Amino acid sequence: MVECDDTTTRYAILSHRWGAEVNYEEMIRLMKMEEEEREGVKQRHGYQKIIKSCEQAMKDGYGWLWVDTCCIDKRSSAELSEAINSMYRWYQNAQVCYAYLNDVGESTFPSRANNKKFAESNGWPEWFVRGWTLQELIAPKEVKFFNKDWVHIGNKRQLEPTLERTTRIPRGVLRSGLAGKRLSVAQIMSWAAERRTTRVEDRAYSLMGLFGVNMPMLYGEGKKAFQRLQLEIIRISSDQSIFAW
Repeated sequence: MVECDDTTTRYAILSHRWGAEVNYEEMIRLMKMEEEEREGVKQRHGYQKIIKSCEQAMKDGYGWLWVDTCCIDKRSSAELSEAINSMYRWYQNAQVCYAYLNDVGESTFPSRANNKKFAESNGWPEWFVRGWTLQELIAPKEVKFFNKDWVHIGNKRQLEPTLERTTRIPRGVLRSGLAGKRLSVAQIMSWAAERRTTRVEDRAYSLMGLFGVNMPMLYGEGKKAFQRLQLEIIRISSDQSIFAW
């Protein structure tokens, strides 16, 4: 395995909804597996996602791609904590982010809410209601959207009006991130209000980069994670709007 400096390396990064994924341990063991086990891994949707995103990165001229499912050794609590605390920066420093919408089959980006098709996600693709994908939309300079068949269906700049309407994030933030913007804590929190995470702690951890705070990961602490996040924000900010949350 090779570690690269995210400030000097040109790389692409993947943003996606987790499903049947391939983890770090499986990826480094892949070629040593028995054929039957290896083929089982390769049949997973998560493996095909890695292959397709690698192909897209190569097509776009990048020698490196970062994918959260297989590039973090989650067996190490120290590595997991470092990765989560660095996540916003990694997305911010990527040359491009590939946003994979696994529930979109059409060759165009949805232009309006469809509550029948996306009943479980407020009428929009599920990517838009996941906690972690909020920072993955805001932080990167460029975001390219792909449908389930890896057909390119638009980028962040082209889709600004629809993205603003869908997420309530101002176009200026979508275009150039949070730097230099006079935004209240409550406004940023409101963008995440209807988003969901599998682990309750991740509701807090997924917001750390947006507020520029760092704190250790304590999976198992439950809702206390959000209380710790609030305390860290209060420590660096005098914005009283945080008390609305």
